[in-house]
Amino acid sequence: MESLEKLIGNPSNVRTPRSLYWLQRSKSGALVWNAMRIWLGVMWLQAGIAKIWGAENPAFLHNGGAGVAGFAGHGAAAYSWWATFLHSFVVPNAGWIAILVAVAEFAIGVALALGFLTPLACLGSLLLLFTYVMSGTASVCAFYALFAIVILAMWRTSSWIGVDGLISGYRQRHAAKTEGSDLNNGSGPAPKVATRGVVSPTNSSFDPSKERVSVLSRTSSVS
Repeated sequence: MESLEKLIGNPSNVRTPRSLYWLQRSKSGALVWNAMRIWLGVMWLQAGIAKIWGAENPAFLHNGGAGVAGFAGHGAAAYSWWATFLHSFVVPNAGWIAILVAVAEFAIGVALALGFLTPLACLGSLLLLFTYVMSGTASVCAFYALFAIVILAMWRTSSWIGVDGLISGYRQRHAAKTEGSDLNNGSGPAPKVATRGVVSPTNSSFDPSKERVSVLSRTSSVS
């Protein structure tokens, strides 16, 4: 294992390409990712509202989930094992699954539009899109999935203009205030302890081998 790691390197030490680093942290790029997030959220909102209060309400919230049952029973599944799953599980439980789908689409839409729990909302979006594609519906699923993947990859800034951004800003202000109060009372911030084999960012002269010797000497003196 060690020889393999020497050959291909440690993945945790791989540096992020500058272009990707800029895309993930750029404020100008953040405007694009936030626009994509809001648009995708509105699309999911429209789908959820149509199922809960709109024209698709009878097929999802009433009549035993007839919309889901009909789609699962007559759709062209991508694989035979998925078709078996649709016929043996989805069709008999179409009632509560239809309600779950309607509520999930609405919740994902609200979360993405507001920028709240954005990574989780993107994962939920991809999960629903996966089930739709596997069940034989292409439609705009690929387009939605592309947007969800980009928003998830740019999670640092894709929810900058949203609830996640407000929460992040509050945490940053609270951390800065706490650090400032520690400096003012003379105690200073808590010292950073370097793990064995890692150079401490606050002490460039940290030597793990010397640290080990000092620990052994202290142990010997105590015993």
